[in-house]
Amino acid sequence: MIREFGQLILLAFEATYGIGDAERRAIWNLENLTKNRFEKLMIENNLDALVSAGPSVAPVLAIGGFPGISVPAGFDTKGVPIGICFGGLKGSEPKLTEIAYGFEQATKSRKPPTFYHRTFTSSLIMWSFVFD
Repeated sequence: MIREFGQLILLAFEATYGIGDAERRAIWNLENLTKNRFEKLMIENNLDALVSAGPSVAPVLAIGGFPGISVPAGFDTKGVPIGICFGGLKGSEPKLTEIAYGFEQATKSRKPPTFYHRTFTSSLIMWSFVFD
């Protein structure tokens, strides 16, 4: 039973208190990349924001504890909404909000759903939105 639910892995993890040599190296690497790469790039180039199409930069921002905001940027060839992500240094949330709002106002990329179809499936209600 213990093997079935992965209890042995949990017990091994608890024995290390969660932080071993590999984790310490990973934390050091993330701190180094944060201070000597991302922060340095932003400060030395006097940048207000990092811009990325889609959500690919979101994990990088989250791991470093940096703020980010995603807004609609258009639609792909199948009509699926795509976004753009703005990220910045810690404390830059007001500036990022200003940039994101300006982008939304300039592009008017967001299209609200124009039709919804409600489907009842047993006790589950599903909503389908259609974008023009």
